[in-house]
Amino acid sequence: MRAVRVLTVGNLYPPHDLGGGYEAVWRGAVEHLRAAGHTVRVLTTDHRVAGAPADDGDVARELRWYWRDHAFPRRSLLACARLERHNARVLAHQLDAFAPDVVSWWSMGGMSLSLLERVRRRGLPAVAFVHDDWLDYGARADCWRRRGLPPRVDYARAARYVFVSEATRERASAAGRQLQDTGVAHSGIDGAFLAPAQQRAWGWRLLCVGRLDPRKGLDTAIEALGHLPPEAALTIVGAGAERERERLRALGGNVTLAGHRSGAALRDAYAEADALVFPVRWEEPWGLVPLEAMGRARPVIATGRGGSREYLRDGENCLLFEAGDAAELAAAVRRLAGDAQLRERLVAGGLATAPRYSATAFNEAVERELERAVRATRPAAYRGAGRRGRP
Repeated sequence: MRAVRVLTVGNLYPPHDLGGGYEAVWRGAVEHLRAAGHTVRVLTTDHRVAGAPADDGDVARELRWYWRDHAFPRRSLLACARLERHNARVLAHQLDAFAPDVVSWWSMGGMSLSLLERVRRRGLPAVAFVHDDWLDYGARADCWRRRGLPPRVDYARAARYVFVSEATRERASAAGRQLQDTGVAHSGIDGAFLAPAQQRAWGWRLLCVGRLDPRKGLDTAIEALGHLPPEAALTIVGAGAERERERLRALGGNVTLAGHRSGAALRDAYAEADALVFPVRWEEPWGLVPLEAMGRARPVIATGRGGSREYLRDGENCLLFEAGDAAELAAAVRRLAGDAQLRERLVAGGLATAPRYSATAFNEAVERELERAVRATRPAAYRGAGRRGRP
């Protein structure tokens, strides 16, 4: 791909984020594009995390959003108008000053969705990488729609939409989004996770990885301990609101809330576990955690809700159980504990599955999508890409 200028927009960009996978995937794509020689500017909200390190690269934290404290507070029409005007000015300035060849949208939940329409009216190509249901909930939470005012965004023509899974694309369609140009690109795991950890004797050490959120079903995993031997222990790796931590602590059991981990520390967490439990009860858009565990040669027990059902195969690379059913989860753990051959079979299946979904492959797909958008709608800009200097 010839070098192009990419303005990439979303609500939370690391390190000022909530520790979610969507944001980490976004940053990985940005780093890939920059390493490939493209000029990338990140435009995101002014959300800040105390103690976070300085930004690495060109990041403008200037947008404002509707979300606050894990909710969409109701705002006056005047407050909505002020927020929209501010964001419109910020976007216009960035488009004029940076002069992108293409715009890429990432997580737009709680954002001014009118920004999509403003880019469309500029005649700029745009690609939206959709890794959750913001096309549905973001529109429903829109300040104007909540007051019965008609939407002013032509979603169908505003962008090409590349979904993280078929399940996510299907939900967008079910929500009434009649999109003209869509695709699917599965996000993947860092190659460092494709390193089988040493096998160890079964010791009832269970692991959950994910944000502390009721939708993640962590309470089901904790309750399952009550159906297992006393030595069974659960480690939960992930950040979240203090009220959710308190709720999980109140459930009791031999549980360790280990906080957020990444990189080598997260890889070590997988290695120290006997099995990964992925107990999500909602329609998870994709699910990188089971793939990371598979890459580390750890058997997976999961609900298969949402996008993960596209790669999870019961009895081949995982054991499936019904979401919310602690007794069924415990039965799956007992089955795994008592059958070494089953563990070996699931590990082998996981080691065959994980390499199919790599971060490198996804990032290359992002690059191809941006190239496609520029070539299709701005061939002159594509031919001249790489010859302009930064303004």
